[in-house]
Amino acid sequence: MVFGKDFSVQTQGFSDIIDVTPDVEDIITESEITSGIATVFVVGSTASISTIEFEPALAEDMKEQLNELVPGNLRSRHSETWGDDNGFSHIRATLMGPGITVPFTEKKLVLGTWQQIVVIDHDNRPRSRKIFVQVIGE
Repeated sequence: MVFGKDFSVQTQGFSDIIDVTPDVEDIITESEITSGIATVFVVGSTASISTIEFEPALAEDMKEQLNELVPGNLRSRHSETWGDDNGFSHIRATLMGPGITVPFTEKKLVLGTWQQIVVIDHDNRPRSRKIFVQVIGE
């Protein structure tokens, strides 16, 4: 069986990290599927889905490291072509990827004690991000 549903979150941009684990759990609960996999995908080319221990200090560490890896002031042909100065956000999103797949059993995500599913919005402005969850199983 396959079940899919989307939801939206408001972000601040600049690698803002938001815990979406409860939203994914709600969709699994809403489905009639007991065990399987949940694919979590952010719609757009300047955001990512990942897992992290979602706590304030680590979220700030992550933002800092992303900025070191791909600086927000990176010169990019994309930004020069389109004038939107967000080439760095496309690169960060591509490196991290737009989605993940997480197994679940008895309607419970198989996550570590300190592991949460997060959306990371790399764009250079606040956004409303649509996240699509597809649940597959039995």
